[in-house]
Amino acid sequence: MSLREGPVEWDYRIRNEKKVTFMRLAKVGVLIDEATVRRWHSVGRNAFELYIKEILEHAGMPYERLTSMQQLRANDWDILIASVVPESADAADRLWSFAEAGGTIISYGGLGALAKRLGCGQQLPIGAGYARVSELGEVPVPLRFLSAQSWSGASPGRGELHVSSPGGENGGSLLRSISVGRGIIHRWSVDIPSTVVQLQQGAGPVLQDGIPCPDGTADIDEGILKADDGVTLHWAWDRERTATGMPYYAYPQADYWREVLLSHLVRCALEAGCTLPFVDYWPEGTERVAVISFDSDFNLDETAMTTLDVLNELKASSTWCMIEPGYSDEVYQRVKAEGHELALHYNALEKEDGIWSAEEFTRQRKWAEAATGTSGLTSNKNHYTRYEGWGELFRWCEANGIQTDQTRGPTKRGNVGFLFGTCHPYFPVAWLDEQNRRYDVLELGFLTQDLNHPSLSDTSVIVPFLERVAEAQGVAHFLFHQIHIHRLEPVRQALREVITEARQRGYTFWTSKQVNDWTRARRSIRIVGLDEDNQVQVERGAATEQVVVWVPLSQAEAVPEEKLSYRYGVPCRKHIH
Repeated sequence: MSLREGPVEWDYRIRNEKKVTFMRLAKVGVLIDEATVRRWHSVGRNAFELYIKEILEHAGMPYERLTSMQQLRANDWDILIASVVPESADAADRLWSFAEAGGTIISYGGLGALAKRLGCGQQLPIGAGYARVSELGEVPVPLRFLSAQSWSGASPGRGELHVSSPGGENGGSLLRSISVGRGIIHRWSVDIPSTVVQLQQGAGPVLQDGIPCPDGTADIDEGILKADDGVTLHWAWDRERTATGMPYYAYPQADYWREVLLSHLVRCALEAGCTLPFVDYWPEGTERVAVISFDSDFNLDETAMTTLDVLNELKASSTWCMIEPGYSDEVYQRVKAEGHELALHYNALEKEDGIWSAEEFTRQRKWAEAATGTSGLTSNKNHYTRYEGWGELFRWCEANGIQTDQTRGPTKRGNVGFLFGTCHPYFPVAWLDEQNRRYDVLELGFLTQDLNHPSLSDTSVIVPFLERVAEAQGVAHFLFHQIHIHRLEPVRQALREVITEARQRGYTFWTSKQVNDWTRARRSIRIVGLDEDNQVQVERGAATEQVVVWVPLSQAEAVPEEKLSYRYGVPCRKHIH
């Protein structure tokens, strides 16, 4: 069950036991000390901690950034997320004073300089393992991390770390909360933002083949560098099998980590006597979103026409990624007339004379625009998910005006599903050579391709995928190829089944461009305050659709007669703007 859907037991005592009648917007500060970040980069250390900004902005939660310790003053903030902090006595003193004065501090894997002062001992770091978060929210499985460091102490911790496997040796508690004066310090043993980055983008650049699955279902070591060579989930612990025996990565673990982080943050705000509203992932009237994309390999007009006939029958829009030499103009005109998106299918596959280079990417983009008669393509997906390095592809997309990429997905029967831990569109982060900036490219990965193809997965994965995506409120993205739709009746039937099952579960079919345009418009929305009637004040930015804002409530504020929804495990009131 998602944290967004079910009630979770939690202590909602408001500090100083004040009864809240007028809700106050929580003032959240994110401390990212720029001098420390520069120091880390100078010695070759990534600062994936910066990704907390992406997590908060994707959640639609308001915050302000502090760029140095000197900006930290008591009473300016209700909650301080200590993301990047200097390891100095002065910084420790400032944080201590902030908490003593009644502030809430949250740290993801840091604050070593305060451990002794807080009466805690720092344990030795551990490598990959699994966190059990049942005490912190409704998450259905232990969550994978790549590294962790727990503290010991007199105050009890919550959650458990396990070394290597879900049932491995106990590695300490996941979260420790310690009172300081009138405030409190919450210290997570896992750097959650960095964990999200590594699940979504890998632990490092793709420079060689990945390790194949021992059961033979995913031989990814075929001499082609691809996105799925960099997966950080575990073959044994993170896959399940369907009733027909199909293996799949079963849960969007990066999304669950985000949910755990955000749920804790919302509850900290309530505990401090305020609230932290947030923007819904989708506009009013849109419950769930699915994407169908096609790759035009072999470029036979008759395969395109068959596919368009099926889509017209099912009344579903889709995204068509075009590879050279492309279709005839007649096909393109019909694709556009019937409401589908034309996109790029960049080919860097060496055995097809493809080239991995910025110049070749630009050449193929220009070809695609000229061939399709489309000025300014929005989307790309690399042929065969060809991928190498860390951020080259995203830089090329930026330089060519490509706003969204779909390359990160599976290529084998045994690694379909949430292999990158997410079903949400997100802005990826750069390596330290680009100061860990966020790329202006929205990544929209896919779950599987060509279901019922003899060498790929069957349709038994459809329902599990749709159910998990619905819980996470992400995007259910399925990839097909026109040639298989034309030649293979089982694949054609699989497309029908995907669309039918999704519609029965309340999904709306968008193109990749629609997801991109809405996501960017949504992120321009700003929650600026609450008026005296507890109405949310919003600056709509570029949003043209009706916007939904959720306002978390404490148990004291939740009126039993009022129709409320649970988000992040707490009751929330819905506001439409």
